[in-house]
Amino acid sequence: MRNSLVLLSILYTTFSISQSIVPLVDFRGYFKNFQDGYFRQIEFQQIDEFKAGDDLLAYIDFRGNLIVYDGANKINIANMKVEYEVSDKLMTWKIGETLNMWDENGKRTLTFNVRNYWVKDNIVVFEDMRYNSVSAYFNGQIYPLYTSLGDVDAPDFIGENIVAFRDNGNFNKVFWNGHIYDIDVWHSSFNFQGGTNILAFNDPVNGTFAVFDNGEFLDVEEFHMESYKAGRDFVTYVNRNGDLMLYTKGKKQQLSNFGANLWEVKDDVVVWSENSFFYAFSNGEKIELSRYVPQDYELKNNTVAFRNIMGGVSALIDGQIIELTNQMNSSYSIHGNSVLVELFNSSFILFSDGKKYTM
Repeated sequence: MRNSLVLLSILYTTFSISQSIVPLVDFRGYFKNFQDGYFRQIEFQQIDEFKAGDDLLAYIDFRGNLIVYDGANKINIANMKVEYEVSDKLMTWKIGETLNMWDENGKRTLTFNVRNYWVKDNIVVFEDMRYNSVSAYFNGQIYPLYTSLGDVDAPDFIGENIVAFRDNGNFNKVFWNGHIYDIDVWHSSFNFQGGTNILAFNDPVNGTFAVFDNGEFLDVEEFHMESYKAGRDFVTYVNRNGDLMLYTKGKKQQLSNFGANLWEVKDDVVVWSENSFFYAFSNGEKIELSRYVPQDYELKNNTVAFRNIMGGVSALIDGQIIELTNQMNSSYSIHGNSVLVELFNSSFILFSDGKKYTM
């Protein structure tokens, strides 16, 4: 019985910490986070600013200190206002030329001589001017990618956990999951598009449209494609017939054969307009979102939030279209797969885990 209680306690703690962050500042200036069905206060004094990802947020408190919050704990990072960035899982801060970072493993310094750097969901890529090199932090380790005898060029493409770059010999390479893979030698740069675990490009040697997919190079089409974008483990592209296509796990699927007027990809979802209708592809299903093209919309994870016909906010969540509000000029944001709406009077509506909450 005691072991069962310990196990339940561990599971509950893990669930609480791994919850998505949903931060807001209410009409009184209180800084809060939605957790376990309640809006819980993070700070009792008004904060200066904050930046949030799915699993953490960083903010400057009323004293000017930089704080990181993971849904359970507040960690004091710096007692001064510094340059900082946040992704869904990682946070960096820069003091002078020193680049530091925080993740679930704690704090660490990446370099004392940084110039440019990029923070993505699962990776930090940075230029180390002491060694004239570019390196990547991934999963607790720093991996050298390439060095330069002259000016350091930025990588050709940086995705959420994948990097495409050229070394000193002009070899095109891919860094993924702690390993470096060779593409080929070519003197003009590739047009890479990538997301998570996948990278799409036109192969100039073989004349094909190809992908790097979970450690393998594969041809998708026999000819180059003019337009393509990548999400999490999939690529969407427009073929030579004007069809909107999706490639994932070795299979191709047609999303639209009417010629998409606009289309976007983010994480697990694709949206496009077709004959003035607005569609999404989510969980393997084509879903009609609206019979008009929304004035604005936002994609993240497996969720689409968009301006509805009344000027309010609706959202595609877990395959269902939910009307959140018809109040005009409401702002909205996606946190994990929750949608937060701020109304004109600084009150809030949150749809999370199938329920609607108000504050």
